[in-house]
This record gives sequence, C-alpha cells and structure tokens, in this order.
Amino acid sequence: MNFERLKNYIMEDEFEIKIVKNRINVINYVSIGQFDSNKVIINGPENIVIINGNDLVVSKLLKDEILITGNIKNLELR
Repeated sequence: MNFERLKNYIMEDEFEIKIVKNRINVINYVSIGQFDSNKVIINGPENIVIINGNDLVVSKLLKDEILITGNIKNLELR
C-alpha cells in the first residue's frame, strides 16, 4: 500500500457519495452551491453533484459531511 493510499485511508479526505434508500451521504465536499426542497447542488473538489427530488432536506453531520433525505428522483455527477 503506498503512502498516499494509506494517508487517505487514515485521514478519510477523499470525496465520497454514499447512497442508501432515500438518503445520500456526502463526505469531504467543498461547498453547497444551492439547495431547496427540489434540488441540491454540491461542489466537490473535482466534481459537481446535482440531486433532484421532492421534499429534500439537507442536514449537516460534521464539518465536511452532509446528509440529504427526501424523495430522491435522481443524482447527476458532473
């Protein structure tokens, strides 16, 4: 295992998206570009994530982790 992979494992600084039924957990994001009850735009280090749905709620879990819940229709990675 090289040093960079070990560092990423220990520090958990990679941009991650975890999808679970009607929930999306985003870790190590840069900023939230926009959010309302129908659309959430999240800026990552190299990508933009667009989440569309109904009754979307953004909850901040940690400094760099958020959870989006609601009736999620689709997720787009740009």
